[in-house]
Amino acid sequence: MSGVFDVVVAGHLCLDVIPDIADRFQSQFERTFLPGRTLDVGPLTFCTGGPVSNTGLALQKLGIQTRLIGKVGDDRLGQVIKDIIRSYGPHLSDGLVIDNASVTSYTIVISPPGVDRLFMHCQGANETFDADDVDYELVARARLFHLGYPPLLKRLYQQDGRQLREVFRRVKGSGVTTSLDLSLPNPLSEAGKADWRAILRATLPYVDIFLPSLEELLYMIRPKSYHDLVETAADGGRTSLISADLLTELSSELLEYGTKVVGIKVGEQGFFLRTADEPILAALGKARPSNWRRWATRMIWSPCFAVNVVGTTGAGDATIAGFLSAMLRDYSPEAAATAAVAVGACNVEALDALTGIRDWESTMQRVADGWNRLPLSVEQPGWRFDTHDQLWKADGSLRG
Repeated sequence: MSGVFDVVVAGHLCLDVIPDIADRFQSQFERTFLPGRTLDVGPLTFCTGGPVSNTGLALQKLGIQTRLIGKVGDDRLGQVIKDIIRSYGPHLSDGLVIDNASVTSYTIVISPPGVDRLFMHCQGANETFDADDVDYELVARARLFHLGYPPLLKRLYQQDGRQLREVFRRVKGSGVTTSLDLSLPNPLSEAGKADWRAILRATLPYVDIFLPSLEELLYMIRPKSYHDLVETAADGGRTSLISADLLTELSSELLEYGTKVVGIKVGEQGFFLRTADEPILAALGKARPSNWRRWATRMIWSPCFAVNVVGTTGAGDATIAGFLSAMLRDYSPEAAATAAVAVGACNVEALDALTGIRDWESTMQRVADGWNRLPLSVEQPGWRFDTHDQLWKADGSLRG
């Protein structure tokens, strides 16, 4: 692969197997899936999953020149993944690593309308993905490198994240802007028991853009708050624990770890953006916006757009693709936060991770045409709305 392009997306890659259960289990979902019961479902969808596919192919659909790095087995599922990826671009599968000793990773996705999805997942070849699987010569030709789901990449998080840190150290050393997102570990797994606070402390100095979900972040650095969030979610009171103060505190801690741009995905409550000050942003790398000074010392909360939710598979990955696409196009931080929730909203209008993604122009036109925002569920004292229908800190310490 020759030439220069915008983004390399690396990390977890799998085949998603999604039965259509839309409009079939609208109530008492947890009582429906019981042993011995036969459930009537619709057609089966095969699509690629994980950030290499979800974020990478969404970026490609949004008009960003993208390359992919992931690992599959030498089996039928691996061939299905390669065929699907090639359908989005003839060279997109060229960076895939074939592991003859592993099976291809797959996920059975249960995604009913209005309910967060459930996964049955086989790690497969992702368990052997390591720092040596990254093509650093390829990455050096890009403006931005994004890696996703290290909790599902065993070799990267083992030994206190030594290989994860090595990947980002090497990429950052080439001048490429670096980006990282997470996945929520299974508490009973090896990943769930890893010291993620220590891993993040060691890795984030080499990460320019950090894009976790609120749940992932709380699990890793504030386990008591994560437990409280899970408990209140079971009682339908999840949003009562989500506040601007909580997001401000979490993002402050992450900036102290050394990252420069923090984007926290807050589910139905939107996307929270926090940035470092000018001297730190100056070292953002090849993807640094030309108006980067306008990005300095910002704190923006962008509510979701109103849509009919069909499925939530890949919604966080699509949100990341929207944000990175806007940043690479030299958008302002306000517009980038808007793009994040706009692409995320398009995603949930389809059952799978990519069908709902539109091209960049039609997505931005939908916003310009007055697409309605959802209200935030709780008032945020000390914050106010701007002309983009986004909240920003109203005191003098942060520019709006």
